[in-house]
Amino acid sequence: MKPLAECRLYAFVDTAYLSGRLPAEVARDLCDGGADLIQLRAKGSTPGAIQRMAETLVPITHAAGVRLVINDHPEVARSVGAEVCHLGQEDFFDPGGTTVAHLRNPEGPTEIGLSSHAPAQALRAAASGADYVAVGPIFPTGTKPGRPAVTLEYVRWAAAHLRLPWFAIGGITLDNLDAVLNAGATRICVVSAILNTPDVAQSCREFLRRLPTPGPGS
Repeated sequence: MKPLAECRLYAFVDTAYLSGRLPAEVARDLCDGGADLIQLRAKGSTPGAIQRMAETLVPITHAAGVRLVINDHPEVARSVGAEVCHLGQEDFFDPGGTTVAHLRNPEGPTEIGLSSHAPAQALRAAASGADYVAVGPIFPTGTKPGRPAVTLEYVRWAAAHLRLPWFAIGGITLDNLDAVLNAGATRICVVSAILNTPDVAQSCREFLRRLPTPGPGS
């Protein structure tokens, strides 16, 4: 399994975009296409339903050497043996801004990723020991309805200031990818621009062909 610093393409099994496909089928296609991380994102599903889905993904991602990320539910990540849990800032920090202690349980996921929508959030995440930060949404996106785009300015800031692995996220497509890369991103998260295509594996390969190899602080 690659170190996070060497990961480039972060893909998703998002239940809102399955279009009748089984989560395991999509995960297999993402692995075949070369995704480095795969997040199970099932907004509106119960923890029990998410755990059942995750259990079908674990053998696929482990066999491929791909990190499985569980969105929002650290207890599910622990239970199924997922490598990563991804959380929003409001889930990781209490109202006073300190880390919620149980989320760093030594028996939990080995890595924690945090969303960030502004420089202050990214810096707080880095200072609190997050293993990676998602920077976005760069463009308006249906996966974050109502969330204003942070624009490429935030990508430029991240490229200049962040020293932990970070992934640009939000509305990234093959058409706007060059603008994201030119702003300094070397790692990206892609949801609909992969899941809404007829050949998920091939779409992953098309993104990967255009991504640079990131350095430790890029």
